[in-house]
Amino acid sequence: MTAISICPNIYWIGVNDRTTDLFEGLWPIDQTGVSYNAYLIRDQKTALIDLAKSFKAEEFLSQIAQLADLGTIDYIVINHMEPDHSSLLSLFRRLAPRAVLLGTEKAVEMLAAYYGITENVQVVKDGETLSLGDHTLQFVSAPFVHWPETMMTYETKERVLFSCDAFGGYGALRGAIFDDECVDMRYYEQEALRYYANIVAKFSGPVLKAIKKLEGVPVEVIAPSHGLVWRKNPKQIVELYAKWARYAAEPAEVGVTLVYGSMYGNTERMMNSVAQGISSEDVSLEVFDAARAHASYILPSLWMKKGVMIGAPTYEVELFPPVAHVLDMAARKRILNKKAAWFGSYGWSGGAQREIETIIQPLKWEMVETFEFRGGPTAEDLRAAHEFGARFARTLKG
Repeated sequence: MTAISICPNIYWIGVNDRTTDLFEGLWPIDQTGVSYNAYLIRDQKTALIDLAKSFKAEEFLSQIAQLADLGTIDYIVINHMEPDHSSLLSLFRRLAPRAVLLGTEKAVEMLAAYYGITENVQVVKDGETLSLGDHTLQFVSAPFVHWPETMMTYETKERVLFSCDAFGGYGALRGAIFDDECVDMRYYEQEALRYYANIVAKFSGPVLKAIKKLEGVPVEVIAPSHGLVWRKNPKQIVELYAKWARYAAEPAEVGVTLVYGSMYGNTERMMNSVAQGISSEDVSLEVFDAARAHASYILPSLWMKKGVMIGAPTYEVELFPPVAHVLDMAARKRILNKKAAWFGSYGWSGGAQREIETIIQPLKWEMVETFEFRGGPTAEDLRAAHEFGARFARTLKG
């Protein structure tokens, strides 16, 4: 892609990544890709805002070369030190030696720790401004959105908020970079939710603080580090992030995430009856086989829905490992205050329920009901499972 003008003398110079399999070495993006958005402002002084991953160096440098000579760059704004933003810094230290690196105090500490860079570095304070000529940058501290050194940068003339990881999402850009040019907005919203649940959800409190901090700031464009640039309706992505962040402490939507695993099909047979019971109560339902669906795709449903139905057999006197992994990830992401139920089979001994309760107790999940059976389900078990699912759905509506 070529450099794209966002506003007069402000350009998107990002790159797409469609070859990395795992974001942060953990979250699958092999089907969606991701963009590394960076920006350049040309004025009396030239400023780069954010960078990209190092393996995209050649493409990234060619984007800049369309607009400016690397040797003329005056400032590199480091909103975030995570290597998908910063791993080109050592190269830029050699190619743009006069550029002053700007970041929070913690970012400057990390510069030394990650890259051994200590010279031509300047700490910027929350609310501090920097004139580039006709454009002025204002730095907005946003700690833990999503690392402690994170900040946003606000350009006051054109009212562009370079929001870093906030308001971002998975998904390589499909030609168009702006929300008003996007023909499949639902896709980007879903990928933004998955990104939020995977990357940002644990820091929902700081997200809400950052949004509160931005109240009253006139923003015409939101330019995040990943995903679409929002210029038609920047409030849309802010409102989505605010909604998702509130679910960390407030009741989520009425609906059920059914996470199950089955060794030989017995728990799966019960799952189908439980699912029918839930659906009979007109409650929304998403079903995930934990052995086949990556936790990345399950976490958004767990985050958004009030109810969690767990279907898992006992495996060697413990919980079936794929389901245990999903619950462990939910715990790591601090998915709190759910209503839960569990069903599953056992052969010679139980044990799954005990482990589930150990995992969910710190998360303040309420275990509404359990249903355990031995071996294969009988016709009576299947009928009871239908009512089990229906009762659980009714508790969510009630």
